[in-house]
Amino acid sequence: MRKLIAVLGVSAAMILPIQAASAAEVAVLDWRAALMNTQSAQSSLSQLESEIGAKQNEAQSLGNELQSIQERLQNQGDSMGESQRESLVAELQQKGTRFQQLRQEVLEAQQRSEQAFLEQSEAKLEQAVDQVIERHSIDILVEPQGVLHSSMDLPNLTDEVTEIFNTL
Repeated sequence: MRKLIAVLGVSAAMILPIQAASAAEVAVLDWRAALMNTQSAQSSLSQLESEIGAKQNEAQSLGNELQSIQERLQNQGDSMGESQRESLVAELQQKGTRFQQLRQEVLEAQQRSEQAFLEQSEAKLEQAVDQVIERHSIDILVEPQGVLHSSMDLPNLTDEVTEIFNTL
């Protein structure tokens, strides 16, 4: 992956004379999209969803409760008794703490899952990209975000990389 990112970054940053650019085979690859459209990525996302789904649901429910309590305090806070208002504020703080804890746990699980997937997929992605480069005799491969202007349509190899990745 590091090799691929370095190659893409260097390729996008290169400034070529017009003659060399017209003689070179240039193509576009959105490697993130290619990777995220793979069967492996979909499987990884499904596994992650099953792991964190309950926490996400709890966080969403708590978020709704927090919003309801905040609205109640804003709309009725002045007319409430002090003990009732203090009780709601304490509930808001308690649920807010749990909400933040759940969000952090979900975020950490997502990051761990993404990192594991990228590490597991790196070699296969490089292999798929190498096959596509060889198949199309590509001299320069750039990311879509790296193309500021092109007077011609550049071949987009993203779907082909995904297809090859799925066969590896």
